[in-house]
Amino acid sequence: MAQLRRPPGGRDARIMLLAQGVDRAGTGVWAAASVLYFTYVCGMDAGRLGLLLGVGAAAGIAGSPLAGRAAERLPVRGLLIGCHLLRLGTMGLLLLVDHFAALLVVVALTCLAERGAKTLEMLFATRVAGGRRSTYQALFRSVANGGYAVGAGIAAIGLAVGSTTAYRALIVANALSYVLAAAMIWRTEEPDGRGLVAAAGGSASGESAAVGSAAGEPSAAPSPWRDRGYLLFVLLDLPMCLDDSILNVGLPLWLIHHTDAPSAVVPVFLILNTVLVVLLQLRVSAWAERPRGAPTAVGWYGVMMLATCLLIALSTGGGPWTASIALLAAAALVTLAELMRSVSSWELAVSLAPPRARASYLGVAGMSQSVQKSVGPMLLTGAVMVAGPVGWLVLGAASTGLSAVQRRASLRRLATVAMPERVAVGVG
Repeated sequence: MAQLRRPPGGRDARIMLLAQGVDRAGTGVWAAASVLYFTYVCGMDAGRLGLLLGVGAAAGIAGSPLAGRAAERLPVRGLLIGCHLLRLGTMGLLLLVDHFAALLVVVALTCLAERGAKTLEMLFATRVAGGRRSTYQALFRSVANGGYAVGAGIAAIGLAVGSTTAYRALIVANALSYVLAAAMIWRTEEPDGRGLVAAAGGSASGESAAVGSAAGEPSAAPSPWRDRGYLLFVLLDLPMCLDDSILNVGLPLWLIHHTDAPSAVVPVFLILNTVLVVLLQLRVSAWAERPRGAPTAVGWYGVMMLATCLLIALSTGGGPWTASIALLAAAALVTLAELMRSVSSWELAVSLAPPRARASYLGVAGMSQSVQKSVGPMLLTGAVMVAGPVGWLVLGAASTGLSAVQRRASLRRLATVAMPERVAVGVG
């Protein structure tokens, strides 16, 4: 609570965290009610619903790089308000349209704006929090989890009523969260340092950018799409996000179809995840802020994923109690992996990008989670679970191997990024 009252970045960071909490509460409402709304109110079958969600996820992939590119030229604060207002408009259209083609467009625009908003929030945080961005990220995840919990509780009331009016009221509640978030962001000031990690005055990134300009470097910002080293980081970061699909898709489906554990254990997965994130995120972030902390967290991610997959594979051999304990332990371990991933992906996405083009680079890095949300569930249901326990063991071993590759590649990239700064300081 003390950190929330005095977050890195001061007043603007505090307002932004509050706005993000409100936004995530509205998102929690819609996440809990959307599938049932499209099924019972719009009358969609499973095939159309899957296509609708797939198109939305695909549109979300484009949201991150588009937002990052726009942030190189336009104020982050105005763009973020625009994303919230676009989502407000799409939620309003949901109340007016029920044709499938129109709903495809509405959901695609909603997901596009949502992913763009998340990238802009990340960029805002890197600018206002500077070197303490990992602490800000930890605070944000705690606030976000609290917001999701509040939103799910509100949705539970509407779902208990179950009428069309109740579903529409939940949509209105989500739309109001965008209005409140946009109004809060309007009270902040545009952070300095377009494309930089923080304001140029006194920050390390600002100093290096200034030295680079003095040394006669070209003013044109590099493109992340031509940076093979950074694209390798983004490519390897895709499997680093699989913990989300394992928690939300893999564990529940495996429990129901492959173990004797009672279905009542499924909600405990999310409760355990929320509690552990709130309790441990700040501690993990503080640990990862040490030198080489982010690459070390990548290595630990692989270890946690291997242990998680091993427990899931072993859960098939026992009775209800044994399976329940094994899967709950797996949920705890995959949450620890999530904590490691959230810190390492955030920090490396910033640290591995050149200071003059961090906005567009962060936009490309933000594609990882969007792609995972599209591909991850299909990978688990179409390949891993079909192979049975062996599939989980292969996934765990692959995650460990890829995390080791990511760790080594990140360390090499960090050394390459740091070399020009050391040379520039020596020349100065």
